[in-house]
Amino acid sequence: MLFASPDGEIFDHPDLLLMVRRGDEFGLPRPDEISVLPDESEFFMLPGRHAMGYNPETGETEVMEELAVAAFACPGNTVTGIAAYESDDDAPILPLLSYGAIGYAEGKFWVCAKKVDEDNRQVFKHIPPDRVEAGAHELITEMPDNRLVNHLAGCALASGCPAAKNLALGRFECPLPTARTCNANCVGCISYQPEDSGFPSPQCRISFTPTAQEIVDIMRRHESRERRPIFSFGQGCEGEPLTEAELICEAVKRYRSDGGMGTVNVNTNGSRTQVMPALKVAGVNSIRVSLNSARKGPYEAYYRPKGYSFEDVKATIAKAHDVGLYVSLNLLYFPGITDTEEEFDALVELGECCKYDFIQLRNLNLDPELYLELMAPFGHSPSMGFMNFKKRLKKALPWIKYGYFNPYLG
Repeated sequence: MLFASPDGEIFDHPDLLLMVRRGDEFGLPRPDEISVLPDESEFFMLPGRHAMGYNPETGETEVMEELAVAAFACPGNTVTGIAAYESDDDAPILPLLSYGAIGYAEGKFWVCAKKVDEDNRQVFKHIPPDRVEAGAHELITEMPDNRLVNHLAGCALASGCPAAKNLALGRFECPLPTARTCNANCVGCISYQPEDSGFPSPQCRISFTPTAQEIVDIMRRHESRERRPIFSFGQGCEGEPLTEAELICEAVKRYRSDGGMGTVNVNTNGSRTQVMPALKVAGVNSIRVSLNSARKGPYEAYYRPKGYSFEDVKATIAKAHDVGLYVSLNLLYFPGITDTEEEFDALVELGECCKYDFIQLRNLNLDPELYLELMAPFGHSPSMGFMNFKKRLKKALPWIKYGYFNPYLG
């Protein structure tokens, strides 16, 4: 078990073992759900939260005065167990991150997380920061009047956004934010938080609507540098891209009309079913629909939709499949909630009736206790565990694939 002093120094306890939390359950980590801490992961000291460990001699749980420690696993890894701790009554709300349980053994740090995608799309270990900086400035020099270029270069330089950094490097997936507004009010929105939320949004939402030509110029430039380009509308620095579906269709049509290649994807909340045929005709290949749950109650409690419902999301998934779009779920995974019988059954039912193709097993980034409080009214059975969840879902829906990033479709 790890714990931290008030000044942030981390220690491993000589006697207590690592404990994890899955929903309302506390216990030891499952042997098949723990990994050596991946490169480019981060450590967190959790203010107002006291480290909790298991004493193998007494068989009891012990809570320390010192603070709990958690890890943010490198993208491509899904957290299988949340850090176990006991909170003070006045503990501050934690920022919008995931908080994996982390321990130490055999000279290594171990995190409750499993790798779900071999793509190193957001690994920058061997890339000097000055290469990213140079690439961002090169973009601005080539297209000085393109507002979207200036926005994305700023994201790469100021906030270190992995998608914007990849654009600057001319590799992998090209981000194309378009929407200033959103028709949902997600509890964990990373580009807008009201002042009374208790935690800031880590990204600034785009403040303008780009033109179709500004979008196309970026797409063409990225295609010239990346052999297997992926283009994605719907980024962390914007609202809901389907509110700008007409603009997206116009830009993609222009790009395709000149022979533009690659995978064009829209990351969406799935709120506007009626635009799926137009996206397909324009040349979009895939959509990724974000869900924390395939059940109406938990979904609407987290997304807080404005002007649409969970039934519209299901209809969008079905329509997208019908018109020939590749459909991914951006499943915001939370141990002890997502891997329960209720959620499993709902995901199977959704797959059988709407035929999604792919599940991106991403982490739900929110203060764990805040999310558990939000989900409390809906009831959940005990956790089946991440690996068991994956195996059972694959058996029930044998055509689906798992990953973390938007796949290149050729």
